[in-house]
Amino acid sequence: MPTVTTNFSSDNVTSACPEVINAIVAANAGHAGSYGADFYTAQLKDRLCDVFETEIEVFPTLTGTAANALSLASVAPSFGKIYCHRLAHVNTDECAAPEFFTGGSKLIAIDGANGHLSVDLLEAAIQGAGNVHHAQPAALSVTQACETGTVYTTEEISALAEVAHAHDLSVHMDGARFANALISLGVTPAQITWQAGIDVLSFGGTKNGCLAAEAVVFFKKELVGDFAFRHKRAGQLLSKMRFVSAQLMAYLDGDVWLRNASHANLMAARLSETICQVPGVELAFPTQSNEVFVTMNVDLIEKLRNQGVEINDEELDGKAVRFVVAWNTPSDEIDRFAETVLACAKENI
Repeated sequence: MPTVTTNFSSDNVTSACPEVINAIVAANAGHAGSYGADFYTAQLKDRLCDVFETEIEVFPTLTGTAANALSLASVAPSFGKIYCHRLAHVNTDECAAPEFFTGGSKLIAIDGANGHLSVDLLEAAIQGAGNVHHAQPAALSVTQACETGTVYTTEEISALAEVAHAHDLSVHMDGARFANALISLGVTPAQITWQAGIDVLSFGGTKNGCLAAEAVVFFKKELVGDFAFRHKRAGQLLSKMRFVSAQLMAYLDGDVWLRNASHANLMAARLSETICQVPGVELAFPTQSNEVFVTMNVDLIEKLRNQGVEINDEELDGKAVRFVVAWNTPSDEIDRFAETVLACAKENI
């Protein structure tokens, strides 16, 4: 059996899409205002207002970690509590950046089926308001799409936001794979964000075709406050911000972001269907975005690694193997990989 070089370990391993690269090259011509005082950054706000069908404030960042941590710092004080799912990226994979940028807010990790928070568990966890001996409930953070590759429906988001707002919590959405969730749900950006009760969004682009471009989007302007100073202090106010904003403009123009996500989701569905036909491989969670989580035995994992397959089995406490497809994953690569999995599985029989 020939050795393969498949890498479905993450959507971070792929290249940036040509529209984004071309936009960076175009932005490189001539002079432009510094620190966000440029054409691209000004146009980005207008474009996102159109996308979300409402007035917003936007602050481009280089990384999702910065977008998440700064978003949470805008809605939670140093003595606050931030409620999130136990598997949430802000809780497991950001090196305590949320705690650092908030100045000490306490992350309250809650369990929930398929990576989703539930209204009942959230309601039960919110406590201590007004008690000087307790950190104070301040914010809720939800991930869309979730760390399990599943997506929250608009009804789920609305219900969670209703509970949060009833307790005077602000609601943040980690949208690292926001476009993939939109495609899966078939809803508008407005419907799954501010119309469902989201107050601030980390708008992801890097995993879906950008080079290094994310943004913090405020739907409630009263939450912006001193964010401009936090943005600068965190090193996210680039002197040549046009190169970040130009990426996001190209990403949005012509619905490149939705086309990229649509392809990734389609390829994930194909991957999910094909490898789950292999004996001993079973879905761990429904495939609803561009991530496929399966269970397989250790011997099969080792045989795949020996064939050059990059395998991420550290996700979800080692209980499932994650395969992630990207905006440019070709269908024949999916098929070749499925054949490799089947061949390795037959060796185990």
